[in-house]
Amino acid sequence: MIRASLAVVIREGAALLVRRSHRPDAGLWGFPGGKREPGETALDCAIRELFEETGLQATAGTPLGTLTLSRAGLLYELDAWLCIDAKGDAQAADDAEEARWFDVQGVVAGKLLMSRDVDRLTLRAVYHLTMAGR
Repeated sequence: MIRASLAVVIREGAALLVRRSHRPDAGLWGFPGGKREPGETALDCAIRELFEETGLQATAGTPLGTLTLSRAGLLYELDAWLCIDAKGDAQAADDAEEARWFDVQGVVAGKLLMSRDVDRLTLRAVYHLTMAGR
């Protein structure tokens, strides 16, 4: 099983997504994220991947859940984290072709070619931010 983390960032009504350049989701929009390094926590991985793929620095807030996916004969376990207080301008780097902010309503409505559950995780993140008064 491949363990990885996702960084979910919502700022001013927009979700930060990156277009993947590598499998398993090449060409699709998704949250910054990637494989955990040995000894790395799921949370630390999310923060590191956010910085590596977009240049943004953030702190983590709330765990949003774990996704289990099977792609090309491999099993992935993805821990999604709501990352808050993201600082800087997003610039695609590492294995992200592009980094952009999308209106959360469009993301939740599925108006993009996205990785699995991006819409659901966006909705969950907005709920947590609303409940926290952010």
